[in-house]
Amino acid sequence: MRYFIEFAYNGKNYHGWQYQPHSISVQEVLNKALSTLLKQPIDVTGAGRTDTGVHAKQMYAHFDFDKELDSSFWTKKLNAFLPKDIVVYRIIPLHDDAHARFDATSRTYEYHIHTYKDAFDNEASWYYFHKLDIDKMNEAAKILFDYKDFKCFSKTHTDVKTFNCVMMEANWKQNGNKLVFTVAADRFLRNMVRAIVGTLVNVGQGKLTLQEFREIIDSRDRNKAGFSVPAHGLYLTKVAYPYIDQEII
Repeated sequence: MRYFIEFAYNGKNYHGWQYQPHSISVQEVLNKALSTLLKQPIDVTGAGRTDTGVHAKQMYAHFDFDKELDSSFWTKKLNAFLPKDIVVYRIIPLHDDAHARFDATSRTYEYHIHTYKDAFDNEASWYYFHKLDIDKMNEAAKILFDYKDFKCFSKTHTDVKTFNCVMMEANWKQNGNKLVFTVAADRFLRNMVRAIVGTLVNVGQGKLTLQEFREIIDSRDRNKAGFSVPAHGLYLTKVAYPYIDQEII
């Protein structure tokens, strides 16, 4: 039987989601926990990869197991076994060809910035004290909807067949001293969100015009885009599937 796990994690102590031969990853920790508790080798497949230090408020992975599992019981068992920075919300039995990565119809990320020094937000948000023009950044974010090819925001030397992504949402919201950029698409390239945010920050600082932002995307050149903002402000917040309700238990 195939099972999906809905879970979240604080990425501070991990070298991303995907298994690394010499560094600890979220995937490795989940594999070990499930293999130990279910008493057979388990290898989970995630909805996607997150980089070192990036967090997930909602993530999915699937695994196969030949017996029926009580979701409530095994969710509690897993949470008791896992470290405090990984939490499982539920285990969902699904059809055998369900796939956590390929069946996802959209993914949503948030990037968090705080503009005044804060003793409590340093590990959950990026401290950026320069004044930013949020209206101008939102104007630039709207330009993203005019494009599908986002090679200029992709990590170089990546093994993808296409740089096309369908943008579904992109906007900045401000609440006092805190800024949140929300972006959703059918898929994302490696480092894409952090590069978009860095480029939009340059717009907000007046270092780039809206026309120059558009020209960067047209160039398909990562060297022309802005810097990658720090990983600790980035959160994967939602992964959508046609056959899973989105309410977190």
